[in-house]
Amino acid sequence: MSELEDLGLISHFGDDATPREPPPLKDLGIDRDILLRGYHEMRRLRAIDARMIVLQRQGRVGFYGACTGQEAVPIATGLAVQEGDWVFPALREQSVMLVRGFPLVAFIAQVFGNSGDVLKGRQMPSHHSGRSVNQVSWSSNIGPQVPQAVGCAMAMKLKGDKSVAIGFMGDGATSEADFHVAMRFAARYKAPAVLVCQNNHWSISVPTRKQTISQTIAVKARAYGIEGIRVDGNDLFSMVQIMRRALEKARNGGGPTFIEALTYRIGAHSTSDDPTRYRADEEVERWKKKDPLDRLRNYLVREGLVTEASDQKLDEAITKEISAAVNEVEAMPPPTRESLFEDVYRDLTPQLKLQQEELLRHPPAISPHG
Repeated sequence: MSELEDLGLISHFGDDATPREPPPLKDLGIDRDILLRGYHEMRRLRAIDARMIVLQRQGRVGFYGACTGQEAVPIATGLAVQEGDWVFPALREQSVMLVRGFPLVAFIAQVFGNSGDVLKGRQMPSHHSGRSVNQVSWSSNIGPQVPQAVGCAMAMKLKGDKSVAIGFMGDGATSEADFHVAMRFAARYKAPAVLVCQNNHWSISVPTRKQTISQTIAVKARAYGIEGIRVDGNDLFSMVQIMRRALEKARNGGGPTFIEALTYRIGAHSTSDDPTRYRADEEVERWKKKDPLDRLRNYLVREGLVTEASDQKLDEAITKEISAAVNEVEAMPPPTRESLFEDVYRDLTPQLKLQQEELLRHPPAISPHG
């Protein structure tokens, strides 16, 4: 792995001008089992996203934001973090939870928002979080999770905790005030934070070139005295290596790192979006040639670690796992009415007790679905 130029693209695959093949596994510096785990997780994530979009189109869930084409960044993060680290995601990093061991059934229950949801149906779809894996729900307002991540990192530093906070954002968030506040405090207090921008070239329908005149997003870190790194976000190898390095640096008192992961959103921004209205098919096809899952598979095939037969077996297992989880979750009832009053205070206040009693005096409304 080499840096092509000052703040150039760090990639095992080179860039458009000088493409190259990654080195043999023995020279790659990544364990074989990590690569195979990453491949499994990326393939599973793509299958989960495809299934959730089908469910939304069928009217069985309300909304979903897929990660198609950007899987390498969150999966690499999940492979690199330690148990005590905290993750503050944006829209396309929910899968970090799955890599860290969050159950698939509970994950899908958050899409449905029913009684199987640890959030009790209170959060918007695709705003996954879980205390068991230290992942905080993001906000649909662009960018506020970035200063939250820095604040968490500063708190851990004050407590003497060796954990790191990872804050994610899209390219559009780097034009928001929250980004600049986060960078300022992260630099000033040497917060043990890793801030990651998934530059997928589109802030919904606004191309990056129209919302910033910076040559790169990574270069913005220099203004704050933070190390800025520009990485091929469709290269799992580079993402794992750079995330590990940045996390270790933060953990050992070296301060924050800002990573611009150059990637592309192959599909729609969400199930509420039609990307054909604002971008050309030729652009999408060009980026499909850099699909992170295809790249990883081609490499593993070359190294003799993956075959058509092993892929078929893996896909069958993934399909079975997802189908079983969907069937289990869809049979779950909605959250109970009583849960409305939970998690507000440790003990119900007299006013809330009266409201709860009043609610429970009335029979539940009849669902239109029976």
